[in-house]
Amino acid sequence: MPTSKSAKAPDMPAPASPAGKEGRKLSNFLCFAVYSTNLAFGRAYKPILDALGLTYTQYIALVALSEEDDQTVSMLGEKLFLESNTLTPILKKLESTGYLTRHRDPADERQVRVSLTPAGRNLLLDVDPGGTLIAATGLGDDFPVVQQTVTRLRDNLLRAQAEPEKS
Repeated sequence: MPTSKSAKAPDMPAPASPAGKEGRKLSNFLCFAVYSTNLAFGRAYKPILDALGLTYTQYIALVALSEEDDQTVSMLGEKLFLESNTLTPILKKLESTGYLTRHRDPADERQVRVSLTPAGRNLLLDVDPGGTLIAATGLGDDFPVVQQTVTRLRDNLLRAQAEPEKS
């Protein structure tokens, strides 16, 4: 007979008291810690990106394109965890400001390919050139470890969603 998992929330610690009230505190939820950290990152980036006329989503699209030019919109969307109907307006805006180009794939007219322009590449150099955002995390040498751990957490959650329930 298979063992069943605990009925507690997936990211909640075991109750600290028989009544379990301590375990239900918002501060004990890993999902809330990640969510609120994401909000804090957004607030930290906002003044820098506002000065450049970018949103955070536009910024990460440019960063992803700086790694590899001539990506299809669908490839870029997969990397950014964005659907094409969300990504397309972002790319159109970046194209209108001269930071990227979009063109139909000659081999498959249904696909749109995107690439950074020199202006787009240069703009990325203006985002936190002194590394103040990394310093603001206060993680020091632990920064890459935390980044890798959060990435592993994300990948594990995505993998668990993709796997069929085991009974």
